[in-house]
Amino acid sequence: MLTGVHHQSPLFRPGALAAPHIIREDRADGTFVLRSADLLKPYHRRVGEWLLEWAWKTPDTTFVAERDVDGPRNTWRRVSYASALDTVRRLGQGLLNLKLPEGGAVVALSDNSVNLALLSLAAMHVGVPMAIVSSAYSRAAKDHSKLHAMLDQLSPAVIYAEDGQVYGRAVEGYPGRCHAVYTRNARPGSIAFADLMSEVATDAVEQAFMKLTPQTPARLLLTSGSTGKPKVVVTTHDMLCANQQMIAQCWRFVDHAHPVVLDWLPWSHTFGANHNFNLILRNGGSLYIDDGRPVPGMVERTVQNLKEVKPTLFFNVPRGYDVLLPLLEKDADATSALFERLEMLFFAAAPLPQKTADRMKALASTVRIEPVFFTTEWGSTETSPVITSAHFATSDSRNIGVPVPGVELKFVPCQDKLEMRVRGPSIFTEYRDDPERTEAAFDEERFYRIGDAGRLADQRDPNLGVIFDGRVAEDFKLTTGTWVSVGTLRVRVVSALNPYVQDAVITGHDRDEVGLLLFPSAALRVLANDHASEMSGDELASCEEVRAGLTQALTAFGVGMGSSQRPTRALLLSTPPSLELGEITDKGYINQRAVLTLRADEVERLYSSHHGVIRVS
Repeated sequence: MLTGVHHQSPLFRPGALAAPHIIREDRADGTFVLRSADLLKPYHRRVGEWLLEWAWKTPDTTFVAERDVDGPRNTWRRVSYASALDTVRRLGQGLLNLKLPEGGAVVALSDNSVNLALLSLAAMHVGVPMAIVSSAYSRAAKDHSKLHAMLDQLSPAVIYAEDGQVYGRAVEGYPGRCHAVYTRNARPGSIAFADLMSEVATDAVEQAFMKLTPQTPARLLLTSGSTGKPKVVVTTHDMLCANQQMIAQCWRFVDHAHPVVLDWLPWSHTFGANHNFNLILRNGGSLYIDDGRPVPGMVERTVQNLKEVKPTLFFNVPRGYDVLLPLLEKDADATSALFERLEMLFFAAAPLPQKTADRMKALASTVRIEPVFFTTEWGSTETSPVITSAHFATSDSRNIGVPVPGVELKFVPCQDKLEMRVRGPSIFTEYRDDPERTEAAFDEERFYRIGDAGRLADQRDPNLGVIFDGRVAEDFKLTTGTWVSVGTLRVRVVSALNPYVQDAVITGHDRDEVGLLLFPSAALRVLANDHASEMSGDELASCEEVRAGLTQALTAFGVGMGSSQRPTRALLLSTPPSLELGEITDKGYINQRAVLTLRADEVERLYSSHHGVIRVS
């Protein structure tokens, strides 16, 4: 039932979204550069200035909140801007008292929390770089060698984790010398977070803050590793502040929006940390930390939290929407809670299947009179992260928008695509202690080689946006010499096989046919009466209903397609993608290279006469 719109969508408010003004510069070699005609406006130069501003302007507004683990389940622990600033100063004093070595970082191993938010801001406030490592490498891993290798790259002076009982073994096994801090169950020789927070702030804190320059490192972020060994990206205060100004000049409404956000996205990645966390802080908003996740058994927590928070902005990855949609479609109260005062629905980190976008828009139409503003941006860890913004209405989920003010986007002919490269004040300048890979990351004009491909939505008008065209590094040739565009094909396959596959990996390198490794969804297992999720991939494939459903969908998908876009065979995998082994990231997207490497035997089976292979004529 329609309940009407409580907050009018930015799409319908004059001036709420900037109109694109894109300049195109063509070069003789086929290369061209896009840039915004709108100049980047002045902006804050230190992250801590945002906290100071809102602690003065709106001291009692909730800055960050989480479920109170020490209290009743239905309560939230809320921290106001004024309280946050007071705690940040006291924690900053505690860090200064430890007399940390120059360049030593505060490294966190646990998930998002109020204490981690405050500690992160405290470290950045006094000039100590902050780094957060995915909790999967310490909490879920049996072997901590990969974690310890990452710590060696980050040079921790302090390691923080919420619970010493959960994370103590990973920390104590690390041979490097550093302080350990825990919120609960402090280990012998470690520091209790409460003790660190109990220090009395002195003038030394403000002196340290005043010494910060725009080029002072704020965060150290590990790359996702989707194209090889993780690298440590040095992210400065200036990069982060510039990027938030770029976003604000596209989404003009955020300047006065005081956004309310429910978010699970991990701060170990640029989407959750540099984008979402900073967007809320820069604009005086309220962040409610979602203790749900986009997986069965945990997504239900997100639904409950939505009903209580009723966000004005909502961020997620495509996988998150896929998991959330079935619950929303069955729960009118949850749908109303999500959409009734929502200003913007946002996805990033991976391409969104068009069917998923259409289902979300249809769901919104049951609550609101006007269409929801469903948008995206594009960028990477190295770019702080936003390069392009789709700050206009578009019906194509592949449209990543136009360059934000202050950024130049170069398109270089590569194979049969256009490789995108980027330059601007929000772009990194170095991988930590890695001059060789730093130099290789830039071209002769100091444009960063991001590794993605794109093309104009309309060759005649760059203001209509850029279509994401996959990763150049993932694409491969068949033995026929035909290039396979992995990124675009994968999105189309997942959409065509919805709801029967969780995700897909494209195969065919040095072969004459394109194949698919498929991760079965819960819906596919229901089709095979495998309600306990116990059947192997081969057992699922032996089910007549499963084979018929997939064969029919893949046959229809391949009609009229050339060999590079028409899979001829598929294999159902028995186990889900592994976060610990790097097959899937915290953000929920597939690492194509890792899956192909770790499941090489399955690839060989796919191209054999194995009975589990589903063939498509």
